[in-house]
Amino acid sequence: MFRISNTVVGILNILTLLLGIAALGGSAYIHIHGVNGNDCQKVLRYPLLFGGLFVFVISTLAIVGAMCRVNVALYLYLMLTFFVIVGFVLFTVFALFVTNKKVGDRVSWTGYQVTDFSRWLQHYVVNDRNWDDVKSCLVEARVCQNLRLDGARNHSDSLFFKQLSTTQFGCCMPPVQCGFTMKNATFWEEPKLVNESDCKRWKNGIEKLCYDCNSCKGGVLANIRKQWKHLTIFNVLVVILVTTTYAFACYAIRNNRYDFRYHKRRAHA
Repeated sequence: MFRISNTVVGILNILTLLLGIAALGGSAYIHIHGVNGNDCQKVLRYPLLFGGLFVFVISTLAIVGAMCRVNVALYLYLMLTFFVIVGFVLFTVFALFVTNKKVGDRVSWTGYQVTDFSRWLQHYVVNDRNWDDVKSCLVEARVCQNLRLDGARNHSDSLFFKQLSTTQFGCCMPPVQCGFTMKNATFWEEPKLVNESDCKRWKNGIEKLCYDCNSCKGGVLANIRKQWKHLTIFNVLVVILVTTTYAFACYAIRNNRYDFRYHKRRAHA
C-alpha cells in the first residue's frame, strides 16, 4: 500500500545518501592528491571520511526501513537520528555560549584583540600549539596577497580599510597604533621608535607580515565568531529538518506494522 510517510523518509534519505557519497568522494580526492594538497585541505580528510560514512549508513538504514518495510532498520535509524539531534542541539548551545561575549563595534582604526573573545576561543583556537597551523592556512589561502589597493595610496585613505576583512585587518597590516606608514598593500615603513610587542612582530615579508601578532589572532577570532553565528542558524534549520524526518520515520514504522498485519490477515483468510 502507498504510504506518504514512507515515501518522504525514502526521498529525503536518498538525498542525504548522495550527500554522504559526495563527502566520501571528497575525502578520497584529498587522500589521493594529499601530496600536492595544502595542510588546510588535509584537515578536512578525516571529518569528511567519518561524516560521509555515518551519513551513508544512517541514510541506507532509513531507505531500507521505509521502502522495504524493514522496521529493525528504521529502529536503528531512529536511534542514530536521536543522537544526531541531541548532538546538533548541544553544539548549537555550545556555539552560542563561546561566542556570546559582546564585542563592541570596532572602528577599523582599533581592530580586535584576543581578550575581546571567550576564554575557550582564546585557549583552544589560537593557542601556541594551534596557531602555526592556522598561520600556515592563512598563508596558503593567500589572504594578504589578494589585497587590492583600489586607489589607496596612504594610511589615511579609507578605501583601503573598507575592503579589509577582520582577518586581513589584523594580519595583513601592522597595528594602527604603531604608526607605520603604508607604501603599498603589503609594504609598510617602520617608524624610528617601536615600543609595543605587536609592533615589533611586524615584518614586510609576504609570509611574515603580522601573522604572529595578537591583532592577527583577534581578527581570526572575529571571523570565527561571525561564521559560528551563521552556523548556529544553519544548525537550527538542520535540527528542524532532521526532527521532521524523525517524525515521518515514526509514522513509517506504524505503517509497516499495519501493512504486516494486513498481509498476515489476508494470508490466513
